[in-house]
Amino acid sequence: MNKRLFLSAPHMSGNELKYIEKVFESNYIAPLGEYVNKFEKSIKDYTKTPNALAVTSGTAAIHLALRILGIKEDDDVLASTFTFIGSVNAILYQGANPVFIDSDNTSWNLSPILLEEYLKKCSKKPKALILTHLYGMSADIEKITELCKKHNVYLIEDAAESLGATFNGKHTGTFGDFGIYSFNGNKILTTSGGGMLVSPNKEWIDKAMFYSTQAKGPYIHYEHEEYGYNYRMSNVLAAIGVAQMEVIEDRVLKKREIFTWYKEFLDEIEEITFMPELKNSRGNRWLTALTFERTNYAKVMEALEEINVESRPLWKPMHMQPLFKHCKTYLDGTSEALYQKGLCLASSTTMNKEDVRLICEIIKKTLIEN
Repeated sequence: MNKRLFLSAPHMSGNELKYIEKVFESNYIAPLGEYVNKFEKSIKDYTKTPNALAVTSGTAAIHLALRILGIKEDDDVLASTFTFIGSVNAILYQGANPVFIDSDNTSWNLSPILLEEYLKKCSKKPKALILTHLYGMSADIEKITELCKKHNVYLIEDAAESLGATFNGKHTGTFGDFGIYSFNGNKILTTSGGGMLVSPNKEWIDKAMFYSTQAKGPYIHYEHEEYGYNYRMSNVLAAIGVAQMEVIEDRVLKKREIFTWYKEFLDEIEEITFMPELKNSRGNRWLTALTFERTNYAKVMEALEEINVESRPLWKPMHMQPLFKHCKTYLDGTSEALYQKGLCLASSTTMNKEDVRLICEIIKKTLIEN
């Protein structure tokens, strides 16, 4: 291929530059201005969450959530082990202890069965759970929400990858005490960098606003009784986000169409298993993810790279990372097995069916040769 096919390339809608020009005309390019408000409103209108705060990243949003929930040094915070490190770094920012829970094969997301077992058996009660909706696919969120309520554990939904995904018609990120979205360069929508914190609790979002703007008191001078952060999104990036949100449903439908193309071309291959979609859910299929039962995924990666196509192994579980080698875990081997044989395929919304067909031909050829 002459052009490189990326996992999930930015895809502009057409209105981004027009809105950025309006920001420059107003000269409100800092973390203040009408497009920050418009971006927050677009997320609220789309996800039906009552409160939203635009911030610099999804990780910043998680950090704010943990701070507001009172997570402090030596507290235990449960987390999906099968995730990206951005989901759990903020636990360390608060001096708390990550406790990693394994996945299940029915969703590849955190297992409600293992979660319930741990909550019943643990000697130290965890304060919160950070649940990741992996690769844009909903976890079994209703069961997990019920367990968190039963055991008085705060729930933070990491929906960084899953904007547009739903469970029983309700958007991921809106079931818990807090939800977060990411607009990093490779997400289904991008502002180049940015995130959103959402919650049904207005007082918490107001407090997050306070912390995200250096915890300034309500005075004409700068008065500080608490420490805060420089976490607010700029008006320039928010303008990009407003334009991107105008095409969110188009992007979800295109991601799902790309998945159906992969499934059409590869479904007859016995050793391939695609990431499942739970009944009554709609994933956004941010990345098409699959496993190979016999073939080493590295061979497939090498073959795809030869034709200028990006691919990537599934996330290496957090409990396998050297940084977390001393952390508590509750595992059954599911995430490790998925990591050992799984691959994410190019899923950019700029791709067409012929791109997918060519990728699948290379995959088939590699499987035959190996």
